[in-house]
Amino acid sequence: MTSPIINTKQLNAQLDNPNLILLDVSTPKVTGGNTDEQNQTIPGAIVVNLKRDFSDPSGTFPNTVPTPKQFEETCNRLGITNTSTVVVFDNLGVYSSPRVWWLFKLMGHQDVQVLDGGLPEWINSGYPTIESIAWDRNSMQNKTTSYVVDYQPAWVKSYDDIVQNTSESKFTIVDARSKGRFDGTAPEPRKHLQSGHIPNSLNLPYQEVLNENKFKSPQELNEIFSTLGADDKTTYSCGSGLTACIILLAGQLAGINSMNVFDGSWTAWAELQNLKKVD
Repeated sequence: MTSPIINTKQLNAQLDNPNLILLDVSTPKVTGGNTDEQNQTIPGAIVVNLKRDFSDPSGTFPNTVPTPKQFEETCNRLGITNTSTVVVFDNLGVYSSPRVWWLFKLMGHQDVQVLDGGLPEWINSGYPTIESIAWDRNSMQNKTTSYVVDYQPAWVKSYDDIVQNTSESKFTIVDARSKGRFDGTAPEPRKHLQSGHIPNSLNLPYQEVLNENKFKSPQELNEIFSTLGADDKTTYSCGSGLTACIILLAGQLAGINSMNVFDGSWTAWAELQNLKKVD
């Protein structure tokens, strides 16, 4: 089975592969600042917009999973086929790229990887960059690709699934937000919402599975997930479904086979539980 991550040396060796689709999925960080790399990208990369190209714009919550039809249309517009070798990366090391990796897997794509360390690691490795230019949505209109999705709906957990699980405890929920947000002692970036956590959920801040913007070793990750008690039924959550995919991918590297994400995550839970801040 193909590893979910690829290093900079391996990617550099593939840049001339005509089947390669390199996607720059950089997005502003929800908490904290951005980096100096935000106006650069890897030569040959297609710069896409996570919310416009890989989310459902009509969704109730941020980063809602696109419909299969929306995903197919995006792939066709970008010239992606079912057999394309897709590599995704972002300018924060490992941040938004695992979300797009997960979406491709969710839609049945087999050959997709995350660049470990992202653009910062590419630059640190001495490889060249070019100025980042937003992709022209109309520039691929003459492509004749006809992407066909093989959707895995069981991987997308709804609010109702989570509510039911709070009483039945059929699976563990692991939350990628910071300890302060999880404990309710630090504010949410979405200022109208209270912080806190879903009952019986566990906390694994996504930074704990990374070391200098790259994933920790499989051995280190295995120890983290074993201590946590995660298993193949685990569902991952965060603020809006983005960083949940970082710890999900880390779980894959540790041998945990769950691909389940609570779409909407804490934002959906807090909104639908009416956990609003009171001024």
